[in-house]
This record gives sequence, C-alpha cells and structure tokens, in this order.
Amino acid sequence: MQYMCLIYSKADSGPAPGTPEFSDYLKAYGEFTAMLQNKGAFVSGDALQPVATATTVTRENGKVETTDGPFAETKEQLGGYYLIECESLDTALELAAQIPTAEHGRIEVRPVMTFD
Repeated sequence: MQYMCLIYSKADSGPAPGTPEFSDYLKAYGEFTAMLQNKGAFVSGDALQPVATATTVTRENGKVETTDGPFAETKEQLGGYYLIECESLDTALELAAQIPTAEHGRIEVRPVMTFD
C-alpha cells in the first residue's frame, strides 16, 4: 500500500539555511531517503519551493481564476512530501516519525486511494 507523507512546518522553524545545523538537517534528510530506498519503501519525494511561489487555481461556473499564494492561511506550510510503499499504516507511521521535520513540524500520513 502507498502512503503520502505530507511535511508541514512553520516558515521560520527548524535550522536556518547557511548554518551548520542546516547542513546537519539536510544530511539527516539524505540519510532518511537512503534508508527508505534500502528498505524498498521509497516511491518518490521532494521539497517544495516556498509558499510565496504558490498559485491557487479555482474554476467556478466555467471561469478559471488564479490567486497568488496558498488556498488557506495557516501557520504551518506544506514544505515537501514522501510517497512511500509499506505493508501497513503502522509501518508508515513509524517511518514518518523519522522524517527530520517531525522534530519541529508535523507529518500528515494518508493512504493513497487506488482505482482498479
């Protein structure tokens, strides 16, 4: 079963870019990704550009509208994701707890719906 791990944190939380702590943080992400790959659980994953680069698209009554920024005003922002393959939700939760941002943000884990 596939699970989407959505990585949320406040914009100013976690190690600041350019600091030794940030280098360690990126290294921890590399090690986490390698661990997923070694387990055969890694499907895909990426970081996202800052929320200021977002554009939201809506369509009402056939008219398309775009708005700069995210759809919702929130303190925590979606910063990236992992799509993982594992046997159970329990395993997915164990892996998600190891994502480095879990220390200062939140990881939302959701099963991927498949249409067969």
